Amino acid sequence: MHNSAPDEEVTSLHDLSATDLIAGYRAKQFSPSEVLEEVIEHVAAWEPHIKALYLFDPDGARAVAKASTDRWQKGEPVSTLDGVPVTIKDNIATKGQPIPLGSASVKLVPAEKDAPPAARLREAGAIIFSKTTMPDYGMLSSGLSSFHPLTRNPWDLSKNPGGSSSGAGAAGAAGYGPLHLGTDIGGSVRLPACWCGLVALKPSLGRVPIDPPYVGRVAGPMTRTVDDAALMMCVLSKPDRRDGMSLPADSSIHWKTLDKSPRKVRIGLMLDAGAGQPLEKEVREVAVNVAKAFESAGAIVTEVNGILTREMLDGLDNFWRARLWDDLSKLSPEERAKTLPYIHKWAEAGAKLSGVDVVRGFNATMAIRAAAAKLFHELDYVISPVSPVVNFPAEFAAPVNDPGRPFEHICYTVPWNMSENPALSINGGYDTKGFPIGVQIIGRRFDDLGVLGMAKAFEGLRGPQRSWPTPPKK
Repeated sequence: MHNSAPDEEVTSLHDLSATDLIAGYRAKQFSPSEVLEEVIEHVAAWEPHIKALYLFDPDGARAVAKASTDRWQKGEPVSTLDGVPVTIKDNIATKGQPIPLGSASVKLVPAEKDAPPAARLREAGAIIFSKTTMPDYGMLSSGLSSFHPLTRNPWDLSKNPGGSSSGAGAAGAAGYGPLHLGTDIGGSVRLPACWCGLVALKPSLGRVPIDPPYVGRVAGPMTRTVDDAALMMCVLSKPDRRDGMSLPADSSIHWKTLDKSPRKVRIGLMLDAGAGQPLEKEVREVAVNVAKAFESAGAIVTEVNGILTREMLDGLDNFWRARLWDDLSKLSPEERAKTLPYIHKWAEAGAKLSGVDVVRGFNATMAIRAAAAKLFHELDYVISPVSPVVNFPAEFAAPVNDPGRPFEHICYTVPWNMSENPALSINGGYDTKGFPIGVQIIGRRFDDLGVLGMAKAFEGLRGPQRSWPTPPKK
């Protein structure tokens, strides 16, 4: 247990932030091995209910924790993450382990080496104790998968955690340690963070090297606090030559320097995404309240229109259908049939698209980039909802749950993948039943530090949060 005064509420080690864990290790209040044992015990209480983990490896993690404990006892930690428990999403390669991409149609072949984000975390001495679940090929914002069991939301087991970093979102909300690594190509760290009450940064494209790289695809931290997301970025943003789109190392970025005043900062409040599902009333109210909080702190807030059009969204849909059908078409009919039926039906439509349809779809990414650049001419940051809906059922593939209209819920998130701007989800409030509602903070390209700084400022303005969910009683 964390040391505290007799009248203070005692915080369990698994609930401590990474910054608090490091401070505790330094002060020799507790060790990485003790923290890991509490995490393992907590996982045992939660996991039967939420099914967030894949390849959970407590014994392998114990060996890593012991080595870290020995380093801290000698006063020789290898980094600011040494001994901190972390999970890694299924689709980020870890040496010697298969990468099922959430789909039963993928052959299970052990990875030859760690992907860049996993390599950086391992080098830093972080304790990788498990992978986390995801839906088929990462093409759903849901905990539904043909390979993994259904992942549920700890805040309400009847609700979806979102995705495609579904296990990471559920694990973060349940308190499986402080740090979780996800990926995002259209909202896949921000949407689960929104529905699970977490902080998640989708960095500027190239800020975190990734392999294999792809248009709009990034890896990013999913944590309970902004400071922990910044702490992860210290490690994740180190360069790796395997990613031809990675940014050069920037020695001017000090991830721990998050002091940023909103005073005179120009913020656009985007309540209408321009396409997609209508915005639910409680989500709108939370976004407006966040904007008012920044305004009270001296920011200049103006309402702005969304940059996405129906044509852009449909174009992305066509492009992604064709891209996934290209992968599925290479499988045997028997293998292909193992794919989640929703995903198979969605991708199959890609076979009927013409080359011009697909190129037109890809060109939507360029149109979005141009619209985003124009938007940020006169603005420093944009605030918007993350999701148009408060939540949706655990068993659904998406809020609309129709493969003919698969992306109605990503209209606030996907533009920033295509434009490469940094965008962060942070809990902005709750609905009347106490379910978390995220809000998004978007910055100019490469201003990842500024986005974290604005999120840190909001943490100070936001006030006390509700307690995190606890495991159901046996």
